[in-house]
Amino acid sequence: MTRRQAEPAVELRGITKRFPGTLANDAVDLTVRHGEIHALMGENGAGKSTLMSVLYGMERADAGTIRIDGRAIKSGFGSPSDAMAAGLGMVHQSFKLFDSLTVAENVVYAAEPRRFGLVDRAAARRRVRELAEEHGLAVDPDARVGDLPVGLRQRVEILKLLHRGARTLILDEPTAVLTPAEADALFAVLKSLAAQGRTVILVTHKLREVLEGSDNVTVLRDGRVVARLVTAETSADEIAAAMTGRAVELDRVHAPGTPADVVLAVNGLTTDAVHDLALTVRAGEIVGIAGVAGNGQSELVEALAGLRPTTAGRVTLNSEDITHASATERRVKGLAYVPEDRHAVGTAPAASVADNLAMGHHRTSLSSRGLLPPAAVRAHAQRLVERFGIKASSPEVPASALSGGNLQKLLIGRELAHDAPLLLVEQPTRGVDIGAIQNIHDQLIAYRDSGHAVLLVSAELSEIRGLADRVLVMYEGRVTATYTKDEADERTLGLAMAGGAGIAVEAVD
Repeated sequence: MTRRQAEPAVELRGITKRFPGTLANDAVDLTVRHGEIHALMGENGAGKSTLMSVLYGMERADAGTIRIDGRAIKSGFGSPSDAMAAGLGMVHQSFKLFDSLTVAENVVYAAEPRRFGLVDRAAARRRVRELAEEHGLAVDPDARVGDLPVGLRQRVEILKLLHRGARTLILDEPTAVLTPAEADALFAVLKSLAAQGRTVILVTHKLREVLEGSDNVTVLRDGRVVARLVTAETSADEIAAAMTGRAVELDRVHAPGTPADVVLAVNGLTTDAVHDLALTVRAGEIVGIAGVAGNGQSELVEALAGLRPTTAGRVTLNSEDITHASATERRVKGLAYVPEDRHAVGTAPAASVADNLAMGHHRTSLSSRGLLPPAAVRAHAQRLVERFGIKASSPEVPASALSGGNLQKLLIGRELAHDAPLLLVEQPTRGVDIGAIQNIHDQLIAYRDSGHAVLLVSAELSEIRGLADRVLVMYEGRVTATYTKDEADERTLGLAMAGGAGIAVEAVD
């Protein structure tokens, strides 16, 4: 063992970071050794992302020290470039990609292979293909990143990190956009890298991944370290209790609803990625859609929300034909929508938390003679902040200041507050902590039980199985199987998601 390897790969001591009105990190200590996969856990706003931002040179700590391979970094890294030069690499929750460039151009950006002094584009594409094949992260090197779905963009971020050969890899919610099979493949990659002596710091909310894929766990709560656990000696219940400060009921399967009249009816819907699709959703019912990413789920929901053109088919909402209605008209007629991409589609990051929570309500409940009274907007925001546990120093701060999980709470809260007959919701708990997941699930069940219809798309099979009264499986743009709550076990769903079910498209009543 070399002297460098004998020292911890990363050592943080007494890291303290304050923002106006918030103590994000309070004298945090963290030690991560070479060849280790170390999980950093905590609820939204616990300080995990801030701590990693300090480590990666995106923020300067107010106090504390950083050592990398035993070498002290005076005052911390001045920039991410300095951190990268020291052997760190980070994949963020919010992607750091250029939408107008290709996959290959993004992966090799600032680390391009060259030939005769010029960027060797052929070598770049070859490098991406090699990395993608080696690590099971298939993606077209020539595809424009702006045209890729969220799951494939995440793969590009991971490939960027692998291309740079970082010795310490920081992954902030890396599987938030991956299917279970893709997440398993990623962890196989991480374990292989750790076996080679590289270090992985994993920021995640997913207990199963932590228990199966990490060596040690550090738990933060309210900016402080509250637990240091050896993974092999702990349990999901112990970690969840450390994160929340209370006992949490995990993987709860909710009782079925009482379906009533059809609210949403779809017949023969066809888009660029959806083929002759039929489904119904009734009042008092949650219908879940399961499928491997890229099989048309997102395109279906976008078409139903009025954001994607259709070439055939008919859509009715409460028996009213909305096939050719605009997105605005559909919302007026009773449709609420939680999109997959909370940053680009669901919210306006530069606007305040209060303004984001008012969106869609500005023409209805909050409007007074065509005006938006500031007091009404603030009161509305405060109600939703309290109801959904949104951690924000003030409703006036920009939405971009919120953690990913808190931004998701904002989006869910705003759409449920519309009290619309139909809710379309994609990935409702992506990047959200355990306690908030339970709250969001309870809110969705309450929404259903008050007589609303919910169409749910989720990559989390446990979420689909826990919430849905019926489960539809999509494969290659079609609904290929329909299951009742009792029939929808994980093995059956997994087989159908892989194309192993006979076509049984649901007929509209």
